[in-house]
Amino acid sequence: MNGKIVGIAILLMAAIAGFGLYYLQIYGFYREVPGPEHGLALVSRAGGEADPIAVTGYRAIDADSSPIRYRACFTTDQDPAALGATYVTLDGLEPRNAPGWFDCFDAGAISQALGNGTAQVFLAQKNIAYGVDRVVAITDAGQGFVWHELNECGEKSYDGTVVGEECPARPETSGD
Repeated sequence: MNGKIVGIAILLMAAIAGFGLYYLQIYGFYREVPGPEHGLALVSRAGGEADPIAVTGYRAIDADSSPIRYRACFTTDQDPAALGATYVTLDGLEPRNAPGWFDCFDAGAISQALGNGTAQVFLAQKNIAYGVDRVVAITDAGQGFVWHELNECGEKSYDGTVVGEECPARPETSGD
């Protein structure tokens, strides 16, 4: 009889811990954040400065637990091909999944649009956090998506490779 009680207690604690872990990953750390005040900025090919483009319906989520959890969706009347002539474009990027409850960001659909050429990825901000860039994908239909992507310095830093002089100094953190 005691063995059954102990077994049930272990299963119950495992179920509670599993649910807690699931909740924290999908809901607990995320929060909705306000969109940009002056439009979404893209980095210009000409001078490397960020220029705002007009967007509407901007929705974004973020989490303090990781710099790559940022996701956002918006609409724009800007043509991605025309933007590609003016702003820095990126190739070979795939968005990470967003929580299911943030339904405007479908990483599979975005990847498919990138793969079939109906969407283009642009650099929005270099080193928004150490080793992390903000990137924007815009489809031919005017849907836009934003996420954070590890850049070369971030990949080196997080995989343990020697970073080198070409990467900026890592910001100091306080022990508080």
